[in-house]
Amino acid sequence: MSRLNVLLIAPNIDGTDVGEAYVAFKWAEALAEIVDLTVLSFERDGRTRLAAQLPKAKVVTWMEPEWAQKHERFNAMLKPAWPIFGRHVRKWIKSARQSGTHFDVAHQLMPQAARYASPLRKAGIPYVIGPLGGALDTPKGFKSEVTSASWFTRLRALDKYRLAYDPWLRQSYAGAELVLGVAPYMQDVLGKISLKRFAPVLELGIEQLALKIQRGQSTERLKLLHVGRGVRTKGLRDVVRALALLPDLPGVTLTSAGDGEEIALCRLEAEKLGVADRVEFLGRIPRQEVEALYRDSDVFAFPSFREPAGGVLYEAMRWGLPIISARRGGPDWIVDESCGLKLDVTTPQALAQDIANAARRLTGNPELRQTLGDNARAKVAREGLWPKKAAALTELYHSIL
Repeated sequence: MSRLNVLLIAPNIDGTDVGEAYVAFKWAEALAEIVDLTVLSFERDGRTRLAAQLPKAKVVTWMEPEWAQKHERFNAMLKPAWPIFGRHVRKWIKSARQSGTHFDVAHQLMPQAARYASPLRKAGIPYVIGPLGGALDTPKGFKSEVTSASWFTRLRALDKYRLAYDPWLRQSYAGAELVLGVAPYMQDVLGKISLKRFAPVLELGIEQLALKIQRGQSTERLKLLHVGRGVRTKGLRDVVRALALLPDLPGVTLTSAGDGEEIALCRLEAEKLGVADRVEFLGRIPRQEVEALYRDSDVFAFPSFREPAGGVLYEAMRWGLPIISARRGGPDWIVDESCGLKLDVTTPQALAQDIANAARRLTGNPELRQTLGDNARAKVAREGLWPKKAAALTELYHSIL
């Protein structure tokens, strides 16, 4: 196949940052190896220049407004400078086309949330949007235990109305040659919009596989690991409750790595249920310590029930850990029966019992643990390495042309 000329846009692309900006950088870095890539993005004062970070791409940037940087969480959630970025993109594309510049395909990689009308919709270039994510609701049985931390987080509830009635947003997705979602469920979220084509593409990837580990063969001890922000939806409280349902298996223990308001509540829950001696809360720890936990644990227990993607699962799978996860959102797509045990999400009581049953099954069957773990590592090797993800995305580009 011929080498494509690709225009990639995202409001923030930065390999020195975290979150969407870092993920967008990894995509750009991998794509620049196999396509002729032009990148349009904001930049911030004091950061390494994006052109220096992406030497194999043509980079065009504008300074992100300072007022948009003052409240980082608000900025990450709502992208208040998006209209300004869109105006820059439209003007640049118009000028580029007038000068004779041609692109085979344009791709709005970020933002991930499905709430931003695209400046590409009238650019005269075949375009791709996504991977889009988010928009998962809280299961009814869990709503009494889940609260939103901020008013702008609660604004996410308006997204479904915008998808139903916002003409610019609907035109953006309907006009795209291809809309990507972080998991298949996003096709249902966008179901009322007539899409030309949809494909699931997890936005996250991995740098390399970890060392292959021969896990322990004990049928009495099991080290469960949970890594994630301390919020109710990540399912940590449900794993704590599961331990209390395994009084005959005191060798089943849990280690938690992560910080947030939920951690204190889980400590209280462990004490109330009499399993505090079986749970270790490490809080936020350095990356190398998290990697050591992946290496030394037996099972990754991550029953997050409102997880649009679930990149932390890839982290565990690259270490060959078998997975306990929810049959919902991104984890439902990332984890299959070959590499983990997936659980339905109905009520907290039922989820805790199902986690306990899964832990009991894995405790008594070290061969199953090893098989699931080996399959998890093989799966992420097939689909999760950045060069392979970029190659698969480029195939999608060719397919729409």
